[in-house]
Amino acid sequence: MSKKKLKRFAELTAFPNVFQSLVDLRGKWCSDYFHNDNPIVLELACGRGEYTVALAQRFGEKNFIGIDIKGARLWRGAKEALEFKLANVAFLRIPIESIANWFAPDEIAEIWITFPDPFLREGKARKRLTSPRFLSLYRQVLKPGGVIHLKTDEPNLFAYTQEMVAAEEGVLHEAIDDLYHSDKIDDVLSIQTNYERKHLEVGRTIRYLRFSFLP
Repeated sequence: MSKKKLKRFAELTAFPNVFQSLVDLRGKWCSDYFHNDNPIVLELACGRGEYTVALAQRFGEKNFIGIDIKGARLWRGAKEALEFKLANVAFLRIPIESIANWFAPDEIAEIWITFPDPFLREGKARKRLTSPRFLSLYRQVLKPGGVIHLKTDEPNLFAYTQEMVAAEEGVLHEAIDDLYHSDKIDDVLSIQTNYERKHLEVGRTIRYLRFSFLP
């Protein structure tokens, strides 16, 4: 492991906005960490936390938590949030499969999934962040009618997710197969992660879904 990564891992342990081992905040994130009663928004597989930080800057009336298992990536977003003095941001370095251990039922208002690994091989379908097992986890922590957003450059994941939403009797609110050539692009949907910028540079098409589940 490089010295740079080791340094970042060491710094993460001292960041007050990063949690790496289970703490007693389940059901109490607003009262005990954020000290408000604002809605909580998750960014899953947040990478460098670009969406988490950018959303927090735009929406001071909401709380944002970025989740990723890659500490060296997550370090960047956590450090920026501290530098910008964003009190409405936290990061969890945990497997996404464990979110039900960290959040109580109905504790989350929204979820963002930005450019996840599509796991295109059929044998890897269970690992897709919009597969039935993950959607079941999200339903456990989301408020009734809580919205899930997906941005992806992968047409197969885009189609697969719509199929899963239908199979799970979800509600598909929006499906845009070419975001930047639509009239739906706005200040929030135009936030770009490092992956998104790379995809755009090589001419990839960006797709967007917004959906929820009935109570």
